[in-house]
Amino acid sequence: MPSKIPTGLVFDDRYLQHNSNPLRLPVSKEPLPFVEPVDHPSNPRLVERTMKLLGMTGLLDDLVRIPGQRATEEDLLVYHTEWYLEHVRSLCAAGGGDAGAGAPVASDSYEVAMHSAGGVKSAVDAVMKDDVRQCYALVRPPGHHAMAEKGMGFCVFANVVAAAHHARKVYGLERVLILDWDVHHGNGTQDAFYADPNVMFISLHQDRWFPPDFGWIDQSGTGYGTGYTVNIPMPAGSGNVVYTAAFDEIVPPIVEQYQPELIIVSAGQDASAWDPLARMILTTTGFRMMTRKMQELAAKVCNGRLVLAQEGGYSEPYAPYCTMAIFEELLGRKTGLEEPLDPDRVLQWPSINEISGDQRAMLDAVRAHQSQFWKMG
Repeated sequence: MPSKIPTGLVFDDRYLQHNSNPLRLPVSKEPLPFVEPVDHPSNPRLVERTMKLLGMTGLLDDLVRIPGQRATEEDLLVYHTEWYLEHVRSLCAAGGGDAGAGAPVASDSYEVAMHSAGGVKSAVDAVMKDDVRQCYALVRPPGHHAMAEKGMGFCVFANVVAAAHHARKVYGLERVLILDWDVHHGNGTQDAFYADPNVMFISLHQDRWFPPDFGWIDQSGTGYGTGYTVNIPMPAGSGNVVYTAAFDEIVPPIVEQYQPELIIVSAGQDASAWDPLARMILTTTGFRMMTRKMQELAAKVCNGRLVLAQEGGYSEPYAPYCTMAIFEELLGRKTGLEEPLDPDRVLQWPSINEISGDQRAMLDAVRAHQSQFWKMG
């Protein structure tokens, strides 16, 4: 049976018009020396396939469609500089280029990125106005790597950062939680709120992967924001059981003490076992678990107010299944589609079902460090 919790979806065909420049390496300004087209890892098909799965399985019929909107320049200037906005606008007007470090844009990208940021803002509005209790913004381009004056890692504007500021400004919230389970560290989000106790940032990511200078355990905030950044850097090869331990041992005690009034999840599905840009091995079961844990926390601390925003996820065959699994959990029903990973081989990998010594050491180190700021049980 579908969940009785009204669940929203923000999606706009405009998001598919962001051209991430084929024939280029993710962090290279030079074209690849091949005649054959090579699509960028962050291409429209990932979101298109997710929408097709939602439609094919009937999940789309159970979702409340929330109209997207265009973010304003004022929305983005809470973090980005005027110079950066003009830089991206000018690049796009000239036909495209790199907005920073591996953040390709084309002629339509400025407007699409403005709508992407606006889509997460629309999800916040829908939840805060009680149109729905939980809402997924299926947007692109993503945003959690974008810094104040440069794009990074396929991200143009800081979508979630702008949405959190919007929630505080318009609805008077004093405490917002952003939890980022994308496999790459959300360095832009961390930077935006590193000295701000009104927004807590928790990141679960592959240790020292991208960007390598962010996401360390001892990066826990500065000034008034000390203790409000929580980094959980997972060793490569971490799977469902390790993530479950983090969501049992670390996330709940901190969140329950912080008592956020809204939870926003940066939902990247690139920690999956089939992703080409990471070395983690979550399955659809793991993404259902994380969604369920966040629903439970939202019900406990903020009357169920939960927003999820699409970030990464680059396996064209598998990432859409992982996102669909999130929707299954949000809606409280299974579609009947089978897990596409080989149950006799992949699903028996020890790292999916066991916690290794280095993984346990990481969990213990995070708990020990955070015990300076929070009661860890």
